[in-house]
Amino acid sequence: MTNKARVTEIEPDHYVISIYVPEFNLRFNHFLIKDEEPLLFHTGMKQMFPLVRDGVARVIDPSTIRWISFSHYEADECGALNEWLTLAPGAEPVCGLVGALVSVNDAALRPARVLAHDDILKTGRYRFRFRRTPHVPHNWEASLLFEEVTRTLLCSDLFTHEGDVEPITESDILDRARESLVQGQQGPFADAYPYTALTRPILEGLAELRPKRLALMHGSAYSGDGGQALRDLAIVMQEVLGSGERR
Repeated sequence: MTNKARVTEIEPDHYVISIYVPEFNLRFNHFLIKDEEPLLFHTGMKQMFPLVRDGVARVIDPSTIRWISFSHYEADECGALNEWLTLAPGAEPVCGLVGALVSVNDAALRPARVLAHDDILKTGRYRFRFRRTPHVPHNWEASLLFEEVTRTLLCSDLFTHEGDVEPITESDILDRARESLVQGQQGPFADAYPYTALTRPILEGLAELRPKRLALMHGSAYSGDGGQALRDLAIVMQEVLGSGERR
């Protein structure tokens, strides 16, 4: 793991705090939105907490974080949740009802602010629309946030791709995502992404938000026609996961 996070402003007040892990050939991205009530999307793993904290400190005082959100209950999504809740005494987790009842309220130091589908969380200038996305990318409680002012979709593991890549790109990321999905069907991490009857409708619903920026957990953020990219991803996921590019 690198010994310092890379901090990049990918949109005004929207920062990615990125840590490259050579052992996995993968970037782990954590998103900070600077506002009256700052929001952190992805806490990172416990072992990454000092690096993420120091990255946040290059933008704002980490103790002023107000909201902590993530897609699903998993180490890289929220493993350092309690470390952040300890550091930032005014912070609250943000998730859906399933996530709160099944995991977060039992494990976290403070209970979650529960949002329903299409609820809006206002942080000051910015507005985050909550979308339930069960099993997309994975896990029953999965959800995503869409920032409406900059039209940025915080999309967790969707479009995952490997490498020590650039923070943001305007080039098509679909081929990278396809390659990662195909490779992911091999080895110990096979079947990480389910393909269900919900997959295409959820991706189509996200595409209807017309995002201009896709903020990925693993890989480069994408600037461009995010809606079309999501529709194309639905086709790729069906081809690779739903009908057998399995090896």
